[in-house]
Amino acid sequence: MIIIKSERELDKMRAAGRLAAQALQRIVAQARPGTTTEELDAAAEQCIRDAGGVPSFKGYRGFPATVCASMDSEVVHGIPGPRRLEEGSILSVDVGAILGGFHGDNATSIGIGSVSAEVSDLLRAGEAALRAGIEQAKPGNRLSDISHAVQTCAHNHNYSVVRDYAGHGIGRQMHEDPSIPNYGPPGRGPELKPGMVLAIEPMLNQGDYRVKTSDDGWTVRTADGGLSVHFEHTVAVTEAGPEVLTEPPKGPE
Repeated sequence: MIIIKSERELDKMRAAGRLAAQALQRIVAQARPGTTTEELDAAAEQCIRDAGGVPSFKGYRGFPATVCASMDSEVVHGIPGPRRLEEGSILSVDVGAILGGFHGDNATSIGIGSVSAEVSDLLRAGEAALRAGIEQAKPGNRLSDISHAVQTCAHNHNYSVVRDYAGHGIGRQMHEDPSIPNYGPPGRGPELKPGMVLAIEPMLNQGDYRVKTSDDGWTVRTADGGLSVHFEHTVAVTEAGPEVLTEPPKGPE
């Protein structure tokens, strides 16, 4: 069942979204060659807890950390640890926060230091696919209009979209109905209505769309070893169109 949020609930989700965005911005600011992913995890957790929030991911189905930190051919769900970020690599980081009983969820992929044109192209395509999906999150559209926009953008840039994982509804629970695949024909699924809140999250691969789970039971990698990126925003459907609840704060924190 898709849960329609009241304006009061949306206000709470705006606050949770801002906190999740602040935590993600803190990670991006500290991500440089030589930094460990566990250092980034600690910074995000401190940011969330200092604001009176709770990390969404820590303990969720046994996940041991505040953020998912995935690198290069890792798609999602990487576990932070002693690994150090390397010049020219891709870091994909996903973080969620609970505040006032509601979740905010967002992710981004960035290049570490100076990156190749190959990496830059993939990062730009991932950002463009997220924007394309968000643009479809407006009343009267169908859910699969988001999916189709993401896939079309990815394919126009000659990348594939991961099919085993999807975006999702979000609210009092981190994962609510509906599931939002990143592929498929337009004009299908539930009609989008004001008050729906969706976590839209494209995952683009350099090569084949297939993925596999690593021995740690969490980290998902591309099956062919190609590079991957992951982007996500929490988005409310409103009468005026899509409202991004996890927009990064402007200027200094």
